[in-house]
Amino acid sequence: MDVQNCRGCGRLFNYFGGPPLCQACKDELEKKFVQVKEYLREKPNSPIQQVADDNGVSTKQIKQWVREERLTFSDDSPVGIECELCGATIKTGRFCENCKNKIKGNLDSVTRREPEPDRTPGRRSRDNKMRFLQ
Repeated sequence: MDVQNCRGCGRLFNYFGGPPLCQACKDELEKKFVQVKEYLREKPNSPIQQVADDNGVSTKQIKQWVREERLTFSDDSPVGIECELCGATIKTGRFCENCKNKIKGNLDSVTRREPEPDRTPGRRSRDNKMRFLQ
């Protein structure tokens, strides 16, 4: 078990993973998230800085929620964040659709299996396996 200081309030707590926050600070952050979500329902085209100022949350935290896909900008909103690979403006997540497709293609090519060699009976195999003679 790992004991750490909370990044929010400085108290010691048992750290199990994720952001280094105690349960009280996690609960407070979740309340802020709900508050921001309601604010965006009422004012969907608000800039990030205005949302942050009106709700007492940092712009960094709002961008984190967008990257986690917990928040998204409306399609008609001029506001967005940058794709982590190419820098294109996106509404939610970490990557634009083009970069997602490139990553998917790379993963598919790596995980493709080569076909198994033909092992029909009576055919000699040319592999270098040890054979036992009677």
